[in-house]
Amino acid sequence: MLLRLVRENLAPYKGAVTAVVILQFLQTAATLFLPTLNADIIDQGVVRGDTAAIMSIGGWMLAVTAAQVVCSVAATYYSARTAMRVGRNVRNALFTNVETFSGREVGLFGAPSLITRTTNDVQQVQMSLLLTMTMMVSAPIMGVGGVLLALNQDIPLSGILLLILPVLFVVIGLVLRRLIPLFRRAQRQIDRVNSVLREQIMGIAVIRAFIRERSEEQRFDSANADLTGTQLRISQLLALLFPAAMLVANLATVAVIWFGAFRIEAGQMQIGALTAFIAYIIQILMAVMMSMFLIMMLPRAAVCAERIYEVLDTRTSVTDTPDAAELEYDGGRLTFTDVGYSYPGAEDPVLHSISFEALPGETTAIIGSTGAGKTTLLNLVPRLLDATSGTVSVDGQDIAGVTLASLRHGIGLVPQRAYLFSGTIASNLRFGRPEATDAELWEALETAQAADFVRAGDGGLDHPVEQGGANFSGGQRQRLAIARALVVRPSIYLFDDSFSALDFATDARLRSALKPQTRNATVVVVAQRVNTITDAARIVVLE
Repeated sequence: MLLRLVRENLAPYKGAVTAVVILQFLQTAATLFLPTLNADIIDQGVVRGDTAAIMSIGGWMLAVTAAQVVCSVAATYYSARTAMRVGRNVRNALFTNVETFSGREVGLFGAPSLITRTTNDVQQVQMSLLLTMTMMVSAPIMGVGGVLLALNQDIPLSGILLLILPVLFVVIGLVLRRLIPLFRRAQRQIDRVNSVLREQIMGIAVIRAFIRERSEEQRFDSANADLTGTQLRISQLLALLFPAAMLVANLATVAVIWFGAFRIEAGQMQIGALTAFIAYIIQILMAVMMSMFLIMMLPRAAVCAERIYEVLDTRTSVTDTPDAAELEYDGGRLTFTDVGYSYPGAEDPVLHSISFEALPGETTAIIGSTGAGKTTLLNLVPRLLDATSGTVSVDGQDIAGVTLASLRHGIGLVPQRAYLFSGTIASNLRFGRPEATDAELWEALETAQAADFVRAGDGGLDHPVEQGGANFSGGQRQRLAIARALVVRPSIYLFDDSFSALDFATDARLRSALKPQTRNATVVVVAQRVNTITDAARIVVLE
């Protein structure tokens, strides 16, 4: 999955990737060339006391070092820019696909998991890509080049490499075998922590009202402790790698100096060559450690890529059919014919054999006990969910055969939870109709009985709205949500228990003001209060 993700998203940046490869090659070549120059400066300059040779070779070393720095900085710049753009594109693809999900798909993953996949998982892939682009050329070239140049300095002494490299690979393999399942478990536990935290923040009032702070603290501590334990185990395994690698490196250096001293004493090797050989041993081990660090990151990135593609490969169950037609509203007559709906995995359908008709100019009320399926029934109209049996029609056209955009264009939905977006009152009211004038916004506010508190606020229509409308009361949020639906001027109004937070007087004034505004439209109201539905032309009771 990780290779697929990288391949698909790096395609637009072939030029940048090519530049990174070339720059990394030049930087690594310069790094490998420096120990040879250092050996020459020792053997031809220091040992012989030749100052001119020292200055000449030293100048070349400075030039090679400068080239190495320039190439390294440029390669890192292009790598970082490319990795950030890939991360941006993946996040955008995830967001775009999630935006198409119906309630069924959102419920399948859960909001906390979708947030984690869009943020944390993408960040892990992004960081792994950055490290890969930074090391994908330098590590193998430095490793292979170091071995060849070490052989060039002294072949018998290079036999030490045959001992240290297999040891390193065995250590890496044993650690990776334990790391991959731990990474997978850690991502699931991050989902769990996000889920618990989100529930506690959203339900803080309920927690305090029932004095459940201690119980919720224990629930969060349990989820947090599980994640902490897994992360500690991962950290312990990762921490084991570097000391093991440094131990092998130091033992290799000691062995090189020990056996190299005998070869120098026998006249079979020069001091500069021994110095260069030690440098190449260190470079080889550095290449192995870079590869090891990259390999440590890849398992977690691979798990994250799997989770990302679980979302990207999921297609919404609510979509336009290939031959979907544009819906032409002619009043908004709404017809349910033997409609049923079952949630995924449920033993029984929540809706069964629902048949009724809601006509323009009339109000149809839907009542029933909690859990009877009232909200589910309402969500079938704008196709937030698709009926699993039967048909829902608007003006004689089966909504399954029309485009979602044309269907929803004529529907004004006020959901059970009156949600407002951060911004201003005006931006929220124009959410469904951006071209609406200020006069139209005030007209909708007057009808929704919201004009008074909007005028009283600082800025009027430009009064700021916090996320979720947290700076308004429940009744104010409901009235603003009703005004938002009125601005759209739809053919079908869907009120999902939208008057529950209003006092009886405001409720009565609002219903009275709504009548002239909705006289030519179909109105469907889900309600708990009897007085809210006394004027309904028909009442549908769900059991």
